[in-house]
Amino acid sequence: MSTRKNVFISHHHGDDTQVDRLTRLVGRGDYHLRNSSVRMKPANQRRAEQGRIKDDTIKRLLRMKMRWASTVVVLIGERTHKRPWVNWEIEQAARLGKHIVGVYLRGGKEANVPQALNDYGSAIVNWNAESVISAIEGTSSRFEKPDGAPRDPVHTIATSRC
Repeated sequence: MSTRKNVFISHHHGDDTQVDRLTRLVGRGDYHLRNSSVRMKPANQRRAEQGRIKDDTIKRLLRMKMRWASTVVVLIGERTHKRPWVNWEIEQAARLGKHIVGVYLRGGKEANVPQALNDYGSAIVNWNAESVISAIEGTSSRFEKPDGAPRDPVHTIATSRC
């Protein structure tokens, strides 16, 4: 039986190809991600970089896309921690009560983890299908180093089961 999960993938636009790789990684079994992220076409990306698209417009679009998802996955790459939009997306996800999972890209380092992910993340895992799926499903709240070794969470997550 196929499992489908609606996720919002927060990432640095330079890591767009990694979004597709993540979808393929977890889709090897019977698990499918439906990504609601905003991925701009090159012309729109140029307009955004030139300041021709208002931040409020982008925020409204991101909130709409994020509301549809049950989980926000943050791809942790070399420049992720320097991206203000990634931190904004994580903070917004926390405000919306979303499950927030960090996934290290190949070559990602602990120093690349955005501060907001340290503050609000539910789990941070390495690039491994089983770890990623468990974290998305909420059956694992592991905080890992890029090599998969355990790391201490920066904050305590309040959880409850009904």
